[in-house]
Amino acid sequence: MSGALLDPEAMVPASPDLAAEEDPAPRQEGLLQDADPCSDQNCHVKPGAAVKTLMPEGKIIFPQIIPTNELLFYERFRAYQDYILADCKASEVKEFTVNFLEKVLEPSGWWAVWHTNVFEVLVEVTNVDFSALKAAVRLTEPCVYESKLSTFTLANVKELLDLKEFQLPLQELWVVSDDSHEFHQMALAIEHVRFFYKNIWRSWDEEEEDEYDYFVRCVEPRLRLYYDILEDRVPSGLIVDYHNLLSQCEESYRKFLNLRSSLSNCSSDSEQENISMVEGLNLYSEIEQLKQKLKLIENPLLRYVFGYQKNSNIQAKGARQNGQKVTHVVSSTMKTGLLRSLFRDRFCEESCREETEIQFHSDLLSAINACHEGDTVIICPGHYVVHGACSIADSIELEVIHHGKTTLENCVLQCETTGVTVRTSAELFMKNSDVYGAKGAGIEIYPGSKCTLTDNGIHHCKEGILIKDFLDEHYDIPKISMINNIIHNNEGYGVVLVKPTIFCDLQENAQNETDDNITERNREVGATEGLDLEEMLQCVTSKMELSATANFSEQAKGNCEIINELLATSMQKGRMKKRLSELGIIQADDNIMSQEMFIEIMGNQFKWNGKGSFGTFLY
Repeated sequence: MSGALLDPEAMVPASPDLAAEEDPAPRQEGLLQDADPCSDQNCHVKPGAAVKTLMPEGKIIFPQIIPTNELLFYERFRAYQDYILADCKASEVKEFTVNFLEKVLEPSGWWAVWHTNVFEVLVEVTNVDFSALKAAVRLTEPCVYESKLSTFTLANVKELLDLKEFQLPLQELWVVSDDSHEFHQMALAIEHVRFFYKNIWRSWDEEEEDEYDYFVRCVEPRLRLYYDILEDRVPSGLIVDYHNLLSQCEESYRKFLNLRSSLSNCSSDSEQENISMVEGLNLYSEIEQLKQKLKLIENPLLRYVFGYQKNSNIQAKGARQNGQKVTHVVSSTMKTGLLRSLFRDRFCEESCREETEIQFHSDLLSAINACHEGDTVIICPGHYVVHGACSIADSIELEVIHHGKTTLENCVLQCETTGVTVRTSAELFMKNSDVYGAKGAGIEIYPGSKCTLTDNGIHHCKEGILIKDFLDEHYDIPKISMINNIIHNNEGYGVVLVKPTIFCDLQENAQNETDDNITERNREVGATEGLDLEEMLQCVTSKMELSATANFSEQAKGNCEIINELLATSMQKGRMKKRLSELGIIQADDNIMSQEMFIEIMGNQFKWNGKGSFGTFLY
C-alpha cells in the first residue's frame, strides 16, 4: 500500500457492455443549478444547495450517479492487485480494504443514492466509519425518494433508517456526480469494495490457511470466472452447477458456524454435545468437498474439463457416407482476385490430385457447423465476429491465411495445444485480449513477421511468448512491439528467445580459416560494431524510456532483460554475417539497424512465471 492515490487510468470505467443487471442504471439528469449559477467554473454545488430544484412541478428527478459498473477485467484486476489487496493474506483483507478507503474516501460532504431492491432515496453522507465499512447518513431536505412498491412509503424508509441508526453499508451507496468530477475516485473506490464483497469474497475465506497470498489464490481466479461467465465463455450447465455448489457451501458453512457457537457455549459433557460434535465433523467434511469442487471450476484451465463434460451431448458427425471430404472457404466478401489466389495457391492441380468439393460461407460458425470428419476450413482475410464459444466434435483442419495482417481485439483465446502462431511474412496486431492454456507458447513469433502486442494477458501456458531468430539470409528477424502486457503464471519463461548454436560454431570455424589480413579487417569491423552498439543502446534508451537507476522494479527488470538480450543477439547476428561475408560464405547485411528485433518494449509485467521473465534456448 505504497501509493496514497489511485492511478486514474487504472480506475476509469471503460466498455459499457459489462454492466451488471443488479446495479442501478446511471441517471440521465444531472444536478440542477440555481437560475443564477456561480460564474467560477471551479465552483461546486454543495449538498443541499440546489436540491430544491430536483422536484419541479412535483416530478421526482434524481441527480446523476457516477456509473461504475462497466469496468473491464483488467481494470478491476489492476485495482485489486496494485491498490487494494496487493500480497495480503485472507486474514488481512479487511485491514487492507480499510487502509485503501481511508486514502481515497472523503469522510463527509457528499451525496449518494441509497439503492435497494425495493426503493431508492437520496442521502447526504455525514461521516464514514471505515473500520465497519459503513457511512452515517441523513435524508436530504426535501427528500428525493422513489419506490418500486406502492405499499412501501417514505415513512417506511425513515423507519428503516432509524432501525439502522442511520448507518448504511458503503456497498449500498452510489455516489452522486457533480460537474467537476470531484467524486469519481470515491465512486470507483466504493465500487471496487462493493464488487469484491458481492462477487469475490467468501465467508469462509478468512479461515483458510494463509500459505499463499490471497490475490493469487482466490481473487484472480474468481474474477476471471466472473468475466468468463459474463462474456459467455462458460457452458450454461457449468454455471448452474457452480452457483448451486456455492449456495450449498454457504448454507453448510452457516450451519457449521451455528453449531460451533452452540458447542462453545456448552460446558457439560453431555450426549447431545457428542452428537453435535459428530455432526460438526460431518459438516466440516462436506464443506471441504464443496470448496474443492468450487476451486476446480474457478481454475481457468480445469473448469474446461467440466465444460467438456457438460457439452458431452454434442455428438461427432463422423465421415460422410460417400467418404467425400469438403473444403469450406470462409470469406466475408468474395472478390475475383481472392478467388484467383485461392485456386492458384490452394486448389492448383499439383496440390489437388483428386476432385475437391468446395463450399463457401460468409461466417465462421456456419462453416464449422457444416463440417464432417476430415473437412478443412480456410479462413480468408476479413472481419469475423464469433459470440460465445464454439465446440468442434469432429477432427477437422482450420487454416488462417498465412500472409497479410490479422487484428485481434477484445478476444479471449483458450488454447489446448499451441497458442497464436505468427508465421513468416505475417503481421499480427493483438490488443486487450487474453491467451491462456497453450501446451506450448501462448504467442509464437517466426522470423520475418511483425507482431504488436498491447494490453494483453498471456498466462497459464508452457511459455508466454516464444521468439524464433534464425541465421538465414532469406528472412529478417521478427519486428516486435510489446506494450503494457501482463505475462504471468506460465510454466516456463515469460519470454523465450530461440536461436541456433551455429553462432558459436561458425564463429570458431571462421576464425580458424581466416588469415592475418582478414583477422585485421575483422578487428576493424569489431571496432566499428562497438560504435554501432553504443548508438543502438542510446536509441533503445530513448525509445524505451528506461530509467538509468541501478534499482529496477520487477517490471523494469523484465523489460530490460528482453531488450538487452535481443540487442546482443541482433549485434551478434550482424557480426556473424559480416565475418562470413569476408569468407564468401553468405551475403552480408550491412544495415544492422534494420535488423533490430524490437520496435518497442515497455510497461510489461512479468509475474509468477516458473523460470523467470526471460530466457534463451539454443538449438
